[in-house]
Parts: sequence; structure tokens; C-alpha cells
Amino acid sequence: MGDTRIYSAIEELGEQRWQQTLTNDDPFLAYPYLAALEANDCLGQENGWQPRHLHLTTDESSYESSNESSDILMPVYLKDHSYGEFVFDWSWARAAHSVGIPYYPKLVTAIPFTPVTGPRFNADMKSTDALLNGVRHLAEETGASSWHLLFPDTQSCEQLLAAETEMQLLERRNCHFIWKNRGYGDFDDFLESFSSRKRKNIRKERKKLQEQEVEFQRLSGSQITAKHVQEFYDFYQITYHRRGQPPYLNLGFFQQLLNTMPERLLLVRASRHDHIVGAALFIESNDSLYGRWWGGVSDIDCLHFEACYYQGIEYAIEKGLKSFDPGIQGEHKLLRGFEPEQTRSLHWIREPSLSHAVERWLKQERREIDLYQQQARQHLPFKQN
Repeated sequence: MGDTRIYSAIEELGEQRWQQTLTNDDPFLAYPYLAALEANDCLGQENGWQPRHLHLTTDESSYESSNESSDILMPVYLKDHSYGEFVFDWSWARAAHSVGIPYYPKLVTAIPFTPVTGPRFNADMKSTDALLNGVRHLAEETGASSWHLLFPDTQSCEQLLAAETEMQLLERRNCHFIWKNRGYGDFDDFLESFSSRKRKNIRKERKKLQEQEVEFQRLSGSQITAKHVQEFYDFYQITYHRRGQPPYLNLGFFQQLLNTMPERLLLVRASRHDHIVGAALFIESNDSLYGRWWGGVSDIDCLHFEACYYQGIEYAIEKGLKSFDPGIQGEHKLLRGFEPEQTRSLHWIREPSLSHAVERWLKQERREIDLYQQQARQHLPFKQN
């Protein structure tokens, strides 16, 4: 391996090099998404997400070369807290503190504030060791206690676990709820896969919106205007303010997404008597839909279910998308046809005693996640064959 460089801003690498090196369909790993987070101060030293992007090149490649095939690139962030990750390790930090082991700062490879599964780097099996050596080098340089790879796709996860390395990678699992397209012709066709009672419940919920005279509009790409984004953001803020906390993301971030990746956006607007009452914003890849952000008035029954779930399912069916990830948590998704799927994360902890303690804890947690997934599947609404 020829060179290892660490970048404190994605713009230092530039869009062309980032996109050429990390060639894939994942909209969250794409330069426009991550650059929008950095450019609008959603990330940085003040909020505890400091970019430390890892870039490695082979001896045959140089930073002036136009041949990018031998580059390895992975987003990394130096953190002094565990907010915005959705793989919760607060108990690990407390355990480390109780025995005098500093847990922060730590290194995180993830899509900030965005718990979706996907690729996180472009190294192949031959260069995996080099990637992990780069991580170790970065940890030593920053004084980080650990490295956490959150929501990697299966290929990335298996590739790292198969690597011949002295770094002990600990695997953690969780359960998310994903809608899968079984070749449905329309929403009614999807409901036909439900048992009679569960199907009636969904139709009853959708009817309640009609009775409350709420109408829905789906906009995508160039149909979405800056005014629409402002309307959406006003409601998005409400969701956080009800919890007594500021939103992770600001208006500038969403406005930049509209300017740089409009073809990836789907906006659902809910209105009543010509007044906007809620909005949900989705991200679309070539084959999947991701429900990310939403907000609405609180006095409209079933508004959340329609705006965030049913409108997304209808859209996914119409576009022939294979899956729809509506966001983490929420067992109520089971009754609406979202299936429990396990997600994975990998963790490397430099201190051996803490690593061994976490490893023992994770073995028990994985058994609990397996049991939870089995129990959750029993609550799915589908007809039993």
C-alpha cells in the first residue's frame, strides 16, 4: 500500500474523486448527501462529528493519476459522544468509565443520523487488511478508543470478518422493519396478502383520513420546490420539539439536497381544506425507498401511518421498487406488513479487557435478538399458508 491520507472535510477530496472511487447506487454514501451534512454544519467539532475520511492508495496509483481503480475510500468520523448513531453503546461507555478506561473519542464509520444498511467502503478482499491497518493508524493518531462500523451491508460485513487481522472485530445485531415487494400490482393487491381482520384494520385507518378530509400529494424531482422544502422543514422541527430536543438536521441541509440530488427525493404532502397539515420526505435508490423524516399536526388520527407508511408502499409498488425501509424502531410497523430483518454492526475496541467484556455481552444480546425476531414474525398480518 502506497499512501494513507486523512481528510477533515469531504470537499478536500472533491466530488469527482469521491464518486469515481465509491461507485455504487447508494444515495447516502454519495458525495451530495455527505457533503450537504458537512457544508451546512450538521457535522463538525461543535456537534461532535468530526470528519476524518480515510483514503488509501496503492503504489501504482498517485493522487495526480486519473486511474482511481486502486484507491480505497471510507468515510470516518471522530466522535466524543454517541448521539445520532442508532446503535447504542452508552452502556459500554459507562462501563469503561467505571474502570478508568477513556471511551471517547471514538471512530465511527456510518452515515450520520441515517440508520440505513448499505456499503461503507470499496476495498476488495485483497485490500481489506490495508483498510484495517488504516483504521488502526487513524485510531493511534487521534487517540480513539475504538472503531465502530454501523449498518454495513452483508458483503462488507462478511469481508471484514473473514480478514486475517489481529484486530478483534465484534459483531452486533439489531432488528429493523422492512417492507418487501412480492410483485404486488397495487396497494389492494398488497392488502390481499393480509388476513381478513388485519386487512380491514388498514382500510379503516385509511378511511379515517378521508373522513377527516385529508388529501395527499406525492412530488418527486423537479416537482419539489424550495417552498415545499420549507413547509416540510417546519413540520420536521415539530417532531423534535415535541421530544424537547433540537433537530439533528437544519433547513440548509434539505435545501442543498434539493439542489444537488433532486432525482433522489420523494415528498409526500398532506393537506386539509387547502392548508398543509404534514409532510414526509423520502430518499430513493434504483431499487429501494427509504423513509427518513416527517412531521405533522397532532390532532389528525392516523396521519403518521398514511404519510410515512402507506404512501411509501403505494409509491414503491407503482415504481416496482423491491423494498421500503421506513426508519428504525416501532413495532406497530409489523401490523402494517413491515418484516423484522436483522441489521449488523462491527466494533473494534483497543483495550483488550473492555473488548472481552463487550464480546461476552454481545453473545447474549445476539441470542436475544434472534428470539425477538422469531417472536416479531408471529405478529405479521399475512395469511398463514
